[in-house]
Amino acid sequence: MKTSSLIAVAALGAVVGAGAVWSVDRFAAPVPGRAGIERVVRDYVVTHPEIIVQAMQTLQNRESGKAVAANRDAIATPFAGAWAGNPKGDVTLVEFYDYNCGYCRASLPMIADLIKRDPGLRVVYRELPILGPTSRPAARASLAAAQQGKFGAFHEALYAAGPVSEASIAATAARTGVALPGSNAPVLDQEIARNMDVAAKLGVTGTPTWIVGDQMLSGALPVADLERAIAAARGR
Repeated sequence: MKTSSLIAVAALGAVVGAGAVWSVDRFAAPVPGRAGIERVVRDYVVTHPEIIVQAMQTLQNRESGKAVAANRDAIATPFAGAWAGNPKGDVTLVEFYDYNCGYCRASLPMIADLIKRDPGLRVVYRELPILGPTSRPAARASLAAAQQGKFGAFHEALYAAGPVSEASIAATAARTGVALPGSNAPVLDQEIARNMDVAAKLGVTGTPTWIVGDQMLSGALPVADLERAIAAARGR
């Protein structure tokens, strides 16, 4: 059964269960028959429409949590030097990102601040080049930088260079001392393929996507949201 179908079934189950309790509280007796139950459910949904959204979100979180747990090593094990923070941190925050993603660029100061204020945090970066024709060469260059121990410098410099192009990739590599990979670099292409595969299994549809603990969060988020997710992972 597809995830969307599971979500719909769970949402209906939550409504029926909540509606039954509500009917007992309201009428002090069950309403007999299908028509009565349907009326109770309809009235409950009209009175509490948020129950549908809550039920769908609960199941979606549960399903994504299972997918994260099943792919934990592929998600949280960094490629070469594509990480920051404490290498032995007790919590790992993973970012799936694309160099053509403006929200990913805007998140750089937030990540730096989290690392500065949380000495137990490790951040792992996963290339997900999906936003344009220059995303893949940028990802390959970044992975090469990670192999050469220069990921952080290259990562920040390429974002700072503005719109990604072959020229900006080459200029950033020269500025940070990174030797660009040739067209035949199977290790880099395999890493990108793995990331794409894991992203598909998780249902990732855009960047940035964040994984921390068993939680998956999407988009440009306030730092407080990530801090809550980090605290929840640390408390497990």
